[in-house]
Amino acid sequence: MPELVTSPYVLGLVALGGYLLGAVPFGLVIAKLLGLGDLRQIGSGNIGATNVLRTGNKPAAAATLVLDAGKGAIAVLLARALVGEDAAQVAGAAAFLGHCFPIYLGFKGGKGVATFLGTLLALAWPVGMAACMTWLIAAGAFRISSLSALIAAATSPLWAYLLGFEDMTLLASFLAVLVWIRHRPNIVRLLDGSEPRIGRK
Repeated sequence: MPELVTSPYVLGLVALGGYLLGAVPFGLVIAKLLGLGDLRQIGSGNIGATNVLRTGNKPAAAATLVLDAGKGAIAVLLARALVGEDAAQVAGAAAFLGHCFPIYLGFKGGKGVATFLGTLLALAWPVGMAACMTWLIAAGAFRISSLSALIAAATSPLWAYLLGFEDMTLLASFLAVLVWIRHRPNIVRLLDGSEPRIGRK
């Protein structure tokens, strides 16, 4: 973590703002606006881009991916510009928590992969790019989206350290643990061999 130089009261406001932004369920909103149905009743019931893709609407899935990543990035960039680097990390963590546990949906949210990557990209783009490339390489090798996300999350603290962003390693570790917790059902399916592969219904 960077040195905490900002007032706890200000950091509390930053955390609240980041959380409320992160809690906006863009996938659910886009699906409703386009008449795709209630995502919570489709496929896995998840509100993220992967489940939006199950509706067959690729542009809607792409928009959800960008917006879910963007809310993490915007939270970080705004906090950095208005307050400082310590606030940026607080805002990123809060936005991620908001996506995973949104107050608007009874704290039942998404798995956070897009928001996780968007947050990393905004905090330190080399770390974010390394995590994205890790996901892509793992996806190409194993053809399993959830496994790729788990690998990308697990290696993100290492990337932060190796690329010279040591003050990010604690946050990256925190986010990675949450990504793994949110993927518990996927981990069970990975272990029993029933997790679907990319491109297979």
